[in-house]
Amino acid sequence: MPTSARSWGVLIVLCGAIFLEGIDVAMLNIALPSIRADLGLSTGMLSGVVSAYVLGYGGFMLLGGRAADLLGRRRMFLLWLTVFLVFSGLGGFAQDGWVLLVARFVTGVAAAFMTPAGLSLITTNFPEGRQRNQALLIYAGTAAGGFALGLVIGGLLTAFGWRWVFFAPVLLALVILLAAIPLLKEPVGERPGARSFDVAGAVSITGAMMLLVYGVVRLEHVSDGPLLTVTAFAGGLALLAAFVAIERRTAHPLVRLGILRSGPLVRANLMAALLTASFFGFQFLLTLYLQELRGWSAIQTGLALLAAAADVVLAPTLTPWLVNRYGNAKVVLGGLLSGLLAYALFLGVGLDWTYAAMLPSMLLIGLMFAFVYGPLTIAATDGIAAHEQGLAGGMINTSFQFGAALGLSMVTAVNVAALGAATGAEAGLSAIRMALLVPATATLLAAIIAIVGLRARTRASTEPALSTT
Repeated sequence: MPTSARSWGVLIVLCGAIFLEGIDVAMLNIALPSIRADLGLSTGMLSGVVSAYVLGYGGFMLLGGRAADLLGRRRMFLLWLTVFLVFSGLGGFAQDGWVLLVARFVTGVAAAFMTPAGLSLITTNFPEGRQRNQALLIYAGTAAGGFALGLVIGGLLTAFGWRWVFFAPVLLALVILLAAIPLLKEPVGERPGARSFDVAGAVSITGAMMLLVYGVVRLEHVSDGPLLTVTAFAGGLALLAAFVAIERRTAHPLVRLGILRSGPLVRANLMAALLTASFFGFQFLLTLYLQELRGWSAIQTGLALLAAAADVVLAPTLTPWLVNRYGNAKVVLGGLLSGLLAYALFLGVGLDWTYAAMLPSMLLIGLMFAFVYGPLTIAATDGIAAHEQGLAGGMINTSFQFGAALGLSMVTAVNVAALGAATGAEAGLSAIRMALLVPATATLLAAIIAIVGLRARTRASTEPALSTT
């Protein structure tokens, strides 16, 4: 736990920023129908409002993480928190769809720079070990709680007017900014801006990530024609190859490729993508089920998901004890198995299900987030040198964001394909059941990776003992 009043202040400010990011995304999702009705947006434009944020966030996250390392974590955090504040306000004043597109894209870019800077401020302000782990678990629990609570708060604010889902984050961001200026300090001994910046690497990796994320977003529209989706993936992979070639040759690479030799870091990022793919895909399907098939309101839907926010309480209390007692790998595996059971139970969903029948899945998903999200953040940054903490933070947040986009696109594609031309509640329910296989499969794959990691840790711990016998 933090050992001084200032340490507590730093943690509260940084948790406030990640809470802001989570609540901002969740509130907008709830307000989309009201925005469409007021501004007369087409389905494509409405989808673009969501995709614009994803493109900005996913496309610039790795660059944002490295910029924190090279240009200063405090400097990047304060600058981009200000940009986030300004463009969130711009969205609230929008009278046309294109203004919302610009506002959401730039807000996504701001979050892409602000989030890894905030995470690396935690990992560099708290010493590695129990104190840092506790801070990261509180931070991760706050992030997940922001999204869950945002669904409820978004429903309440939308009842007063959808513009409040943009203005409320402005007020919260202003409070965080005013508190952050005196509290946040650059880590002792670091001199921001003293190193060279890899411009070619920055351009190529940002272009690659934007094209790959756009390709993922396009998966749900692939029935309209695959050419654009294939072109986006091909262009993204080509730029990614160019980025690798640039990084091998430059004297001051944006991303040191050797960091990818860390097995725990790679496994953590893969599991992070699969975790958010499963949850965001499930949340989307649950929203369809409750609102379109059952006729629940946005507020009722948000309240139904509140049980999944149990990680807000569990992450800073139970999870640290479990991590200290059993280690990260076992806790992560236990959380993924909880999620797998949650999705398996929900596969039998019916049109006459009571909330009591859904509640076990909601609670198990809360356990999954409490036991997986924070420990994965620890695993992705543990043992990484201080000057690469921003990069590691950017990588894990990119994985979380990329997975969310992938999960949403995959469940939408499967749901649409399963529904076909059929209509009616039974057809809709059958399509949702088919699409539920996506989050279940993603969680199963993540659990397999966790088992592989656990076996690797066991083997590594026994080899020294065997070599001495």
